Amino acid sequence: MKKIILSIEGMTCSACSKGLEKYLNKQEGVQTASVNLVMANATIEYDEKKLDQAALEQFVKEAGFKSLGEFKEIKTERKNKKEKIKFIIFTILAIILMYISMGHMINLPTIPFLDPHTHATNYMISLLILTICFIIYGADILKNGYKNLIHKTPNMDTLVGIGVITSLAYSLYNMYLVLNGNHHQVMNLYFESASIVIYFIKLGRYIDGISRDKTKEAIQKLVEITPENATIKIDGVEKVVTLDEINKGDIVISRPGEKIAVDGEVISGKTHLDESFITGESKPASKEAGSKVIAGSLNYDGYIEYKAEKIGKESTVSEIVKLVVEASNTKAPIAKVADKVSGYFVPAVIIIAILTFIMYLIIGQGIQAAITTFVTVLVVACPCSLGLATPLAVVISEGVCASNGILIKKSEILENAQKTNTIVFDKTGTLTYGKLKLSEIINYSEMKEKDLLQLVGSIESKSTHPIGKAFTDYMEQNKIKPIQTGEIKNLAGLGIACDLNENKKQDNNKNSSENAKASSENKKILLGNSKMLEKYKIENPYKKDENKLTKERNSIIYVVENKQILALIGVNDIIREDTKEVINKLTQNKIQTIMLTGDNDETAQKIANEIGITKVISNVLPSEKAKAIKDLKEQNKFVMMCGDGINDSPALASADIGVSVNSGTDIAMDSSDVILTKNNLNSILKMINISSKTIRNIKQNLFWAFFYNCLMIPIAIGVLKPIGISINPMIASAAMVISSITVILNALRLKKV
Repeated sequence: MKKIILSIEGMTCSACSKGLEKYLNKQEGVQTASVNLVMANATIEYDEKKLDQAALEQFVKEAGFKSLGEFKEIKTERKNKKEKIKFIIFTILAIILMYISMGHMINLPTIPFLDPHTHATNYMISLLILTICFIIYGADILKNGYKNLIHKTPNMDTLVGIGVITSLAYSLYNMYLVLNGNHHQVMNLYFESASIVIYFIKLGRYIDGISRDKTKEAIQKLVEITPENATIKIDGVEKVVTLDEINKGDIVISRPGEKIAVDGEVISGKTHLDESFITGESKPASKEAGSKVIAGSLNYDGYIEYKAEKIGKESTVSEIVKLVVEASNTKAPIAKVADKVSGYFVPAVIIIAILTFIMYLIIGQGIQAAITTFVTVLVVACPCSLGLATPLAVVISEGVCASNGILIKKSEILENAQKTNTIVFDKTGTLTYGKLKLSEIINYSEMKEKDLLQLVGSIESKSTHPIGKAFTDYMEQNKIKPIQTGEIKNLAGLGIACDLNENKKQDNNKNSSENAKASSENKKILLGNSKMLEKYKIENPYKKDENKLTKERNSIIYVVENKQILALIGVNDIIREDTKEVINKLTQNKIQTIMLTGDNDETAQKIANEIGITKVISNVLPSEKAKAIKDLKEQNKFVMMCGDGINDSPALASADIGVSVNSGTDIAMDSSDVILTKNNLNSILKMINISSKTIRNIKQNLFWAFFYNCLMIPIAIGVLKPIGISINPMIASAAMVISSITVILNALRLKKV
């Protein structure tokens, strides 16, 4: 199966997106299709053996819309001046139409040559011309309604289309009777009903369009982070190019005050970059040769040259935008329920309208009353507010999450986060900063301490683990140059191993004859914890020293050469500043917190006691972490796992919700459902709060949408006519717009969460 996101043109309301989605899902070869009205795109998973992009775009065309090709970027489609002028013109025309058709009913001055009693022909022709203008204005509604009816997926446009065509046809029939001498029928024209229904639908969509544009703002800010142009160096000559012209491997120049154009690696120069939009770290990050840079970072004070590594869709910012877009294209379970109800609702309304029409004829109310009521039922029951209730709230909330550094991959996560009753935290890099430092070195060998640390640091520098960074930092601070070593092998949950050839340890300043005399004996260096000693059956006479370092909250690294322990090194971590506060708030909200770590029990317990976590699961391998998560789920707990997204990937994948604390530029981690780009555990509290408020908002929207339809349909049928309460198609269309606006305004409140 292959997945593609297509940009779609021509969708104007939730009925359009639902109709297209239903049509796509009915096609052979399409596994799943999800259409997003707000982002104006469709995510389609399909069998590439049966379909290709051209075939999918043809399906879109058949459904009445246009594919603009594969989705590339988010564009905020603001209403341009031409569209505003068009809407103003039709507002004026609507006022003129209402004045001509109904002014005489409320004793307004009548235009002499348009008086229905003295100049009936002029009166009818003026209304017909104005109505034709509105029919052209609402041609997209009629077209979509027809196509969805043909595809057996009737929607809101279908209801409006049937109502408008019925009103128009009935009015044309009465116009024919008037022209043939039956002047009494001049009062039975409903041109204004057809026109004003279209006007109000367009009004609702105009307001909806503005609201949808506003929901994209947080994501749009991410897109606009990168500069439009950059300076590259070709054969020593500088050239200003657009971002699209930069290729992998190009040398890009950045001067003070400029933004980094693409992700890459510094090859020369030094500077400080503001990366707070990704890392949340307010302190400028120091960059020099070998450092990674992120597109969009602001260069504070230095000149650097860097090699382009990730361009276009591969960049960090593009990955973030892609995650947010894909999340907004997935449907939360509550949204699927609303979609299912809407699927039955539209056919039910059509049946109710037809039965009402027949009933009015049977009880002798006359064709005029029957048609008016038929149109009123269709218009008043349009499920636009029902269709907007969930997707608008979800997209707004995902925008709020994105602006707070919370990237959610699936909409269902936004719905489920508020169900969380247990949160499991990894220790290193999650509860702590993962910025380790060497605290104590106990040397059991005859090697000088500097030589020992040069050996260990050179091996650890090839590791991606935070402990390796501690040794690298130590060597840089003490100006210890690394030596060449062999390839390292990761021992999951234990440490690392390196086959070291002795001649590689010779100082680079020694001549070749001295190196030739050096022993070429291969030596195996092991760096790791006490479990590593057990695995390789290495005798450990230094358990007391380990216990002492452990009590001081150190992580333990044994240095072993050919089964001989050379040294014991203690490495300390720093607890995140916000950790204690977050744990306390989670406890107050009756959410159980658990620490899950591969570290020894004593060190883990000490940190847990310091920050307020009462349950600790320690000394576990990555595979055992996943089992611990499954055990908790079997106890009917809804488990959120928060880790660094690398060693914790099995546990993150096993949890109900996997949360990765981003510690660098590796944004798109497949194992997690949520990525916290700002390295701030308060984001977890924010996510749970946003989730809770979003679900409450969606339920409010759905309630008012259903309440509106349950209230207005009986009134439209005429149940309250005996007590003097009734409505016509124009009032029905206005009420429908008010219903949609209510849902939109309620959803927009989420922007303040």
